[in-house]
Amino acid sequence: MKLLVTGGAGFIGSAVVRQAVAQGHEVVNLDALTYAACLDNVASVAASPLYAFEQVDIRDAAAVEAAFARHSPDAVMHLAAESHVDRSIDGPGVFIETNVMGTYNLLQAARGLWEDKGRPEGFRFHHISTDEVFGSLPADRSVKFTEDTPYDPRSPYSASKASSDHLVRAWHETYGLPVVLTNCSNNYGPYHFPEKLIPVIILNALAGKPLPIYGDGSNVRDWLYVEDHADALLTVLQRGRVGRSYNIGGENERSNLELVQTLCGILDELRPKPAGSYADQISFVTDRPGHDARYAIDPTRIRDELGWRPSVTVEEGLRRTVQWYLGNEAWWRALQDRAGVGKRLGVTA
Repeated sequence: MKLLVTGGAGFIGSAVVRQAVAQGHEVVNLDALTYAACLDNVASVAASPLYAFEQVDIRDAAAVEAAFARHSPDAVMHLAAESHVDRSIDGPGVFIETNVMGTYNLLQAARGLWEDKGRPEGFRFHHISTDEVFGSLPADRSVKFTEDTPYDPRSPYSASKASSDHLVRAWHETYGLPVVLTNCSNNYGPYHFPEKLIPVIILNALAGKPLPIYGDGSNVRDWLYVEDHADALLTVLQRGRVGRSYNIGGENERSNLELVQTLCGILDELRPKPAGSYADQISFVTDRPGHDARYAIDPTRIRDELGWRPSVTVEEGLRRTVQWYLGNEAWWRALQDRAGVGKRLGVTA
């Protein structure tokens, strides 16, 4: 199968590219190479005859259409997105342009290709989204997001992703485009761009800097190891039911404070300080505007219909992640000078 993967030089997209090539798929990586992208993320497959790269901004409809015409993919996996909530608070416009209009451009290009090919039944447009479109959950851990949970986005980022989800469903219902959708919980793992919580904590700890935790650290997230997520995405692409959505979760709920304390314990073991614990660097900071209290995924549908579930616990995944950052200093140091990295964003609301 020939896959066109948008955002394939990003964190999750690159994990999909690496796994897809390993499974023997042809992969066209379509990426604009914005601040959060890095071609080093796919260096391990760059020389493969199965891999091709196209530097294309999905906001450019003509460039997107031309890429579809050149490569004629059998399926699209759409991961390209502006995704940092704090950046969406400071500058929502680019989130609307990329996540909404960019998705529209891709849907139109995919629809045109699909119709030109005679509407093949095997064609798929797989739209990858987030659990943040569902809003915030109560503290009761028996309550989780299902595929039927009403949308209630709370940030410019989640609102833009909710909009793109609606577009994808509309193109299926109106034009018959064969789509599948997935909504995932928080990802972590190797190649995580160093502005997100887990890499911030690891790198600040190593640098002797404060470990910032928003509010009182009670906000809860369900953590999904990125390589598990990539495996789930390829499973849904190949075996998911057309028109159906699947929630992908790690079954690993942790509060932000619990998560940071676990990271500190791993670092204490793998890279001990001369004195004390990395937990001594924990610092509570002013909360993010509109910070959702809790996200949690009910993965029953993907487990029962497709037989998928995560392979690692959050403790195992965090250990692998810390080990990866300790062993790949050249990768993360090269990204630390990019715009906004290392600065507190999202405080202008």
